[in-house]
Amino acid sequence: MPEILNVWLSSVDQGLARLAAATLLPLGLYLLASGLDDLVLDACWLWRKLLRSAPLVPPVPADPSIAVYIPLWQEAEVIGPMLDHNLSAIDYRNYEVFVGVYRNDAATRAAVLALAARHHRVHLAEVPHDGPTSKADCLNWIRQRMLLHEDQQDCRFDLVVMHDAEDLIHPQSFRRIGQYSATYDMIQVPVLALPTGVLEWTHGVYCDDFAESQGKDLETRVMLGGFLPGCGVGTAFRREALDKLAEASQNCIFNPTSLTEDYDNGLRMFRLGCRQVMLPLEQASGTLLATREYFPRSSAQAMRQRCRWVTGNALQSWERFGWGRDLPGKWTQRWFLWRDRKGIWGNPLSLLCNLLLAYGVASWCGNTLAHRAWPLRLLVHSTPGMLGLLMVNASLLVARLTVRMAAVARIYGFGFALGVPARMLWGNWINTGATVSALRLWVRHYWTSEPLRWLKTEHFYPSREALMPHKRRLGELLVSMGDCSQADINMALTTRPSGTLLGNYLVELGLLTEARLYQVLGIQQCLPLAEIHAPTLTPRVARSLPQKVMRDWGVLPFRIQDGALDVASPRIPNDEMHVSLQRFTRLQIRFHLVTPTALKTLHKEFL
Repeated sequence: MPEILNVWLSSVDQGLARLAAATLLPLGLYLLASGLDDLVLDACWLWRKLLRSAPLVPPVPADPSIAVYIPLWQEAEVIGPMLDHNLSAIDYRNYEVFVGVYRNDAATRAAVLALAARHHRVHLAEVPHDGPTSKADCLNWIRQRMLLHEDQQDCRFDLVVMHDAEDLIHPQSFRRIGQYSATYDMIQVPVLALPTGVLEWTHGVYCDDFAESQGKDLETRVMLGGFLPGCGVGTAFRREALDKLAEASQNCIFNPTSLTEDYDNGLRMFRLGCRQVMLPLEQASGTLLATREYFPRSSAQAMRQRCRWVTGNALQSWERFGWGRDLPGKWTQRWFLWRDRKGIWGNPLSLLCNLLLAYGVASWCGNTLAHRAWPLRLLVHSTPGMLGLLMVNASLLVARLTVRMAAVARIYGFGFALGVPARMLWGNWINTGATVSALRLWVRHYWTSEPLRWLKTEHFYPSREALMPHKRRLGELLVSMGDCSQADINMALTTRPSGTLLGNYLVELGLLTEARLYQVLGIQQCLPLAEIHAPTLTPRVARSLPQKVMRDWGVLPFRIQDGALDVASPRIPNDEMHVSLQRFTRLQIRFHLVTPTALKTLHKEFL
């Protein structure tokens, strides 16, 4: 029986080897073309790095007024933390936020209204029909709300900036956009994935993809004269450019039938002669100046999102714009259109390469253990030029991996970059699944005339502890709000004793009151200040947590409301503190700030 099985396996291997050998030549030729395509772009990037060329930075103009568009569909859980954090972190004053909500999304509408009550910059823009439709449709209604605001306030915004519900906006982002808007009509801030653990392979694919595209590909593309596809977030437009776009398209700025209006608008603006710039990845306020966010962390959600990208960036753009016949520098544009669309066939072919590699390794191992000749090797050697083709493609792959790992290491470190080869294999599976879904969706759309709709993915916002490195520093806030001079801050930073917090030291020096310190900390940390009146505080609520826990963590419960336990503390809560307190109550814990003096008085009375 083992001998019969051995003969059968050998026969199967021979058949698979012939099939693989027949596939290798056409596949290898395509991979050669694709590899050379990537090599040319990588070489242009390296040349640009050697020349150290960067976009022209104009003199800083007066701060332009900015309208921020945020389209939503079922984002009730995310939009509150997102806006609370960003409104406190952004180091810019001259902006307003317009949030688009569908009329049949009651939870998100309630969340936005609550935000508007807390923040005067936030304005609800209601879409007057049921959703979801497309992101572009929602954006068009946000624009109408902005125009109404301009009429009511007798003002005109200079810039429009696009963002999503999961975005972590860099504090200097708007200031840098304003700086470049003196010269450019469309400005794209880099977009990067927030770091996650090495075992989160799906999100790691996004880390790799965006590290390379935002730190290398798009900058090089614009330098070579290619059009800049918008990234959907961190994308800014001058109003003059939007007016030009409206005039050229019957006032339809965002095409409601497009699933990727960001790509669509970038190409349309380029066609109208608008100047575009991709901001370089550089340090500002201690971090890379980029919009950061969590992308899908499951393969199913990643395929869903990338299905929308393939449908919009490749299939819809092919239908609408062809191969760039009417675009300036048409051959350059055709090259980049080819690069944007080659995933339609390249993604399944990459997966085929993975399968052939897996078969080759398994076949080699099996034949080596059985002391048989490896049939695939014999067939490769018998095909003229095949071995040379494979060696050239292997060299191109090594070069491709080296550049990708360098781009990833720059942002996430060398250790994370070592996982690039494995994540590239995993990414091939995800991208192939997304491409197949996009083609199926496209065929169904043409067969049934069913409109393409917004393919929503689940969004997550970072925890309070994860947001700490992205918040504005206390000293910066105190100076910008006029509480201290920069000289006072510099003096305090230089002379404060080791281990003493800056705010506490400023209070000791008499440069700041304790009450004002905690007001500013509340702004920085997006935490409300607790207003606790001892006569109205019942002992039952104040003692709803164990006394030792309250003393150890420096907290005091003061209110039960809407199924939540409000807790006051002078400490900035972290994840450990939250988890520790949550163990002793089934109610959701909501943190409020209180001064140390007030907490000491309350502890003395109730504990």
